Amino acid sequence: MITRLSMFPRIALCALLLMLAPISHAADAAVDAITQSVARPDVLRGQFTQDKQVSGFKNPLRSQGQFVVARQHGVIWTTQRPFPSEVVVTADRILSRQRDGTNRVELDARQQPAMRSVNAIMFALMSGDVQALSSQFNINAQREGQGWRLQLTPKSAMLAKAFQSLSLQGDRYVRQVEIIEANQDRTLIQFSALTEAPAALSADEARRFD
Repeated sequence: MITRLSMFPRIALCALLLMLAPISHAADAAVDAITQSVARPDVLRGQFTQDKQVSGFKNPLRSQGQFVVARQHGVIWTTQRPFPSEVVVTADRILSRQRDGTNRVELDARQQPAMRSVNAIMFALMSGDVQALSSQFNINAQREGQGWRLQLTPKSAMLAKAFQSLSLQGDRYVRQVEIIEANQDRTLIQFSALTEAPAALSADEARRFD
């Protein structure tokens, strides 16, 4: 469960907290420049490697796979190694699919309406949407050659109970997300082989959002 779903409960918590405050527009020139440089495709596909360093474990827990981010639908997060599984995030729910084909709803917006903003947070982290993050995080933005780095620290005491910091690195796309939790557990997610083509979902991808 740590390797398959550990990223998503924390994002869900972000979503809950972001609903408590309006989105603010960062005035920092570096933040504005980064915002303008990041792509906003309707569909983005790629591969990921996720390493989670858990307190008490010597070696990080690694998972690898591929993902699809569809702006009008949500996120398909398919883990291929070490254990095949899939997590689908939409505006209404987080659904996990296991290797044997069984489905399980992890979070349902009908029971937890605040989960409707999970989709927005996934886009914010994976597409570098600074405006969607700045309402709850202090942002330190730096340009690094042709790329950029965003260091996020929680504004509220409630959020600080879950996170120490989040760090995003990228260029036209987000290439890396690092999450340091309050208990010092670390999750490092690296994205590769990113592509905007084809620009529409395939029939199979669309079906997986159902």
